[in-house]
Amino acid sequence: MFENLQDKLGRAFKLLSGKGRISEKNIEDAVKQVKLSLLEADVNYKVVKEFIGGVTEKALGEEVLKSFTPDQQFIKIVRDELIKMLGEKSVPLRLSSQPAIIMMVGLQGSGKTTTTAKLGALLRKEGKKPLLVAADVYRPAAIDQLIQLGKQIDLPVFTGERKNPVRIAKEAVQQAVKNINDVVILDTAGRLHIDETMMSELREIVATVKPDEILMVVDAMTGQDAVNSAKAFNEALELSGFVVTKLDGDARGGVILSIRHVTGKPVKFIGISEKPDGIETFYPDRVTGRILGMGDVLSLIDKLQLNIDEEKAKEMEEKFLKNKFDLEDFLNQLKEVKKLGSIADIMEMIPGAPKDVDLAGSEKSMKRTEAIISSMTSKERRNPKLLNYSRKQRVARGSGTTIQDVNKLLKSYDQMRSMMKQFGKKGKLFKSMKGFPF
Repeated sequence: MFENLQDKLGRAFKLLSGKGRISEKNIEDAVKQVKLSLLEADVNYKVVKEFIGGVTEKALGEEVLKSFTPDQQFIKIVRDELIKMLGEKSVPLRLSSQPAIIMMVGLQGSGKTTTTAKLGALLRKEGKKPLLVAADVYRPAAIDQLIQLGKQIDLPVFTGERKNPVRIAKEAVQQAVKNINDVVILDTAGRLHIDETMMSELREIVATVKPDEILMVVDAMTGQDAVNSAKAFNEALELSGFVVTKLDGDARGGVILSIRHVTGKPVKFIGISEKPDGIETFYPDRVTGRILGMGDVLSLIDKLQLNIDEEKAKEMEEKFLKNKFDLEDFLNQLKEVKKLGSIADIMEMIPGAPKDVDLAGSEKSMKRTEAIISSMTSKERRNPKLLNYSRKQRVARGSGTTIQDVNKLLKSYDQMRSMMKQFGKKGKLFKSMKGFPF
């Protein structure tokens, strides 16, 4: 996420790095590089102009010019201006009605349907009881797609008579009242292009159910086209906010840096992966940290709290300390870690994490380890000594690996067991677990 922008801004900061004293020319060169970085990231030109104006004014002040750490001062100014551009604070959903109604709008292909399901899953984790509503009757298979997504995340989906979107929305609210659903999320129809027919239908739905939130889903991959569409939708419907999707596939970041400035409406959520839990609340300061390569520890903590079972974690810790941690336990831990996202996602959130790590190789190794352990019987996982040559052959065939891979895993496991015996204290134990295969 934001890799290209991060690298290019890094070049700007390097222009001031290591200099005890700097000149206005140094500042101007760094500012020019920042400007080019933002334009190449497809940030709206007017947004860039205003941003650069604010950075230049502050950077040419005595605080930077006379600083012994001008590069750090300059980074702070860029950080503060980026946070300002992104909206400074997270804007929560307004869910005061009973049931609260969230209406999802946007162009076809932006990810409305999948985002509807993801948002439902997120709100359920927060203690809500959502009802998903399939009100897109025009796109082939849109209704069936939402039904399937609802089954995957175990959330109810209302379809109605599948013909009239306004009637479906109205009846869905009635259904929610009947079934005590406190949030209704409407998946509405999109078009390839904005047209009056679509807008008229959306306005009719708004007039009928009076949604608490109208969230436009925009595709980060579409760049300035998404910003222009956002402006048109906002003028027609008076949006309450945005969900920016597919940030995992776009390294530029132009949309998320432009959209609030152009529309005056906040980004409330971001889509970070295709997984059912691949959505996050948008925090301007945290996203700025990712853009600047400073990590995002708070989002990582949020992920841990949402996805990791605290009781299971304590149980595993006890097993570690008592040297009773077997391959069955390790397999369960791998599955828990996978809930947090890819290794790349996790590394991105850790401040100062090395960039030269072979993330693809680590991801591959993790998958290989899971495949090997999954190919063992429950008895073999609990007692790896049972794995003779013929059993190893079977495990290797079942996991699509080699006997050498199986032996390597078992050797690492034995080393870890030895360390458990040697180090009884938690602090020493975890520091010593380098090289285990993940």
